[in-house]
Amino acid sequence: MRELPEIETLRRALDKDVIGRKVKSVEVLDTKPIDRPSTKKAFAALLDGVKITEVERRGLMLLIHFDNEHCLLADLGKAGLVVRAANRDAMPKSAKVAITFTQHGQLRFLDTGKTMRLVLVPTEELPDAMPEVDMLGIDPIESPVSWAAFGQTLVQQKTKLRALLTDQTVICGLGPIYSDEILFRAGLRYDRVSDTLSSQEVRRLYRALVETIHDAIKHRGVTTEKTEWVDLFDDPGEYQEQLEVFERDKQPCRRCRKEITKSKVGGSNTYYCPQCQV
Repeated sequence: MRELPEIETLRRALDKDVIGRKVKSVEVLDTKPIDRPSTKKAFAALLDGVKITEVERRGLMLLIHFDNEHCLLADLGKAGLVVRAANRDAMPKSAKVAITFTQHGQLRFLDTGKTMRLVLVPTEELPDAMPEVDMLGIDPIESPVSWAAFGQTLVQQKTKLRALLTDQTVICGLGPIYSDEILFRAGLRYDRVSDTLSSQEVRRLYRALVETIHDAIKHRGVTTEKTEWVDLFDDPGEYQEQLEVFERDKQPCRRCRKEITKSKVGGSNTYYCPQCQV
């Protein structure tokens, strides 16, 4: 899945670039990602001539609001992208929907992973379109909590830290990349149980969570061959250059020079330094 830094990077770029723009036309190239409405014609008709008024993020979902009291919910899934393009630019095979503005090009929704979901509904029907939002946990960007409240959450969960960080009902938006980096920065192993942390360790984990997410947003996310991530303007992220442990197994730790280790956890790999994380 896309993780919180990538989606927040996209939201901020959209907020600066597309608010106030008027839709000239909509081309639906593939209806598979579209949940509602059910036809190409209905989808395009609802966006004909409307203006974008606001762009929000709820967890890992983007909400693009229009002045006709409708909202486009975009869940990018594992490999979705939203990019700006000139009208004359070649349309990629992964394109699903292209929104053309009256001025300054198009907004294109791309997906190579077949997990993108697009829902265009009246704003008042949004809660029914995204019931999973009610289950989301702490949002470190939109609704940060104190380290003490964070500590209470850890005590109540009694869960191994890697599993806790990637549980969307506890902390929303984190996946394998950032959970491994947060744990390394905090100096904690992936298999430590959350209710065994000292107050000092809770503070370290909380600080590592906040700093890692903000740094990743500053560098516009992680782009690798696997993530294939690019931002709104088709530029790759740069945070991969800052990664300390993720996918660096058998390489020396930059902190202690010991070898980074890879372990299998819950069907996915986790990366850590046995020397620096306890």
